[in-house]
Amino acid sequence: MIYHQIRLAMRPDVPKDKVDEALGLLRRMGQEIDAVEHWAVGRDIGGGFDYGALFVVKDIDAYHAYMHAPLHRQVDEIGLPLVQNMISQDLTDDEDPEIADKIRKIHADRFAGDPALAALIEGLGSYEGSGVPNG
Repeated sequence: MIYHQIRLAMRPDVPKDKVDEALGLLRRMGQEIDAVEHWAVGRDIGGGFDYGALFVVKDIDAYHAYMHAPLHRQVDEIGLPLVQNMISQDLTDDEDPEIADKIRKIHADRFAGDPALAALIEGLGSYEGSGVPNG
């Protein structure tokens, strides 16, 4: 299993209705992306972040399907402009010694194949984690 989590600190000037829209889309990802086995979206507790989301997928193929789902890209387009700082992290019990490299490659390929998405990520105040080289 791969547990993919994001933590989000919103820009201070973002209207509440836009945040609610983005959180609703994150919830739709959990409900509608077939590769997602379990999910949670809500307030982030214990750090400098406002909200978080957790998506659980079965394996690296499901992770790829989740990362490349059209709804995921729609969420990026609407949600990332609202975010000031973000962390993306993964926890897995997969014993493949190359799993971290495979996860990083999925992120790298996704950004390389979508310059508009890369620009959205570059517009964040900070972005750390599994989608970052050496993350």
